[in-house]
Amino acid sequence: MATPVTRAAGKAAHPAPTPPSNLPETDEQPLESPWHRACMNLLIESVEYRLAGRKDFYVGGNMFIYFSARQVRHRDYSGPDFFFVQGPGIDHDRPRQYWAIWDEDGRYPNVIIELSSPSTSAEDHSTRKELYEQTFQTAEYFIYDPSARVVEGWRLAKRRYRRIRPSEQGRLWSEELGLWVGTWRGTFQEHEDLWLRFFDPEGNLVLLPGESERQRADAAAAEAARLRQELEELKGARATPPAPPAE
Repeated sequence: MATPVTRAAGKAAHPAPTPPSNLPETDEQPLESPWHRACMNLLIESVEYRLAGRKDFYVGGNMFIYFSARQVRHRDYSGPDFFFVQGPGIDHDRPRQYWAIWDEDGRYPNVIIELSSPSTSAEDHSTRKELYEQTFQTAEYFIYDPSARVVEGWRLAKRRYRRIRPSEQGRLWSEELGLWVGTWRGTFQEHEDLWLRFFDPEGNLVLLPGESERQRADAAAAEAARLRQELEELKGARATPPAPPAE
């Protein structure tokens, strides 16, 4: 699985490296499964929709993150399944094939999520976790394993990751996103499964554009049905003859 390189809460601690050229855009390795690709897109689309109108962030996934010339020479590429960067000066609308720290004012991701699997779990919990903690200093790192159905998270404190405690619903709070991270069973891209989703501070599901449209349509239909019912009841009341006076 490709592994983008990002940094967590702001800018690099060291001067930006000399920009290499001819950077590979992909390792040509497919994602672990159709579920992994769909869930990556689900996470990206939901953040894009929730933050629509803002230009001070970038969200991506399965794209390389470049952070040093040495890394490029050794072909030591890394590309998270999901990463989120925010801050002033980010060119949200600029097309990118990869995230190169020297092209992004030294910024690393604020949040990284890896969608794990039996073949990547050990690396997600060791090599990648160490990279995101010590080199990227990414503020928050989450791992979701769809086979084990376990969500884990860590937050950077004094340059070390500390585990994030789950809520009673089993969700983890992301301070960087201002959202809960947790599982949701439902249908996405015509496939019913247990997905990783975001929830707002009140616990409501962060919707996709299509879900929001359906929710508004359902609410409008329910309101129309209620009004029709009230109208029928009113007509019935008017059509009912008054009871005869008691003798």
